[in-house]
Amino acid sequence: MTSRLNPYLSFRGNARQAMEFYQSVFGGTLRLNTFGEFNPEAGPIADQIMHGQLETASGYTIMGSDTPPEMAHNPGDHITVSLSGDDAAELRGYWEKLSASGKVSVPLEKQMWGDEFGACVDQFGIPWMVNIGTQA
Repeated sequence: MTSRLNPYLSFRGNARQAMEFYQSVFGGTLRLNTFGEFNPEAGPIADQIMHGQLETASGYTIMGSDTPPEMAHNPGDHITVSLSGDDAAELRGYWEKLSASGKVSVPLEKQMWGDEFGACVDQFGIPWMVNIGTQA
């Protein structure tokens, strides 16, 4: 049996848009289930996402959902999603899409440790780090 670790992101009423955005960034297969699918009495949140899961060809799994109004929601308070590897073209492509409509805190550029690194917060308030390793 195997196990895996993947981010589960929370949103407030815009999980569908966020998960569709991540699919446009990373590609892959996206499955979305609404609160209404599982609870016919879900009321105003019936069309919001109870569970979303994106599986990508690169082996990434990103999950996410809308936080019901009665629950606290603080996106990005305790998580930063980190992408790293040596496929510079792939990682630069992700960076460009994630940062384009967000806010860059560290531009993607060569750092003192030799790798290219950048940090941003995307348009949905999720922090991302991208590290492109140097090839020896």
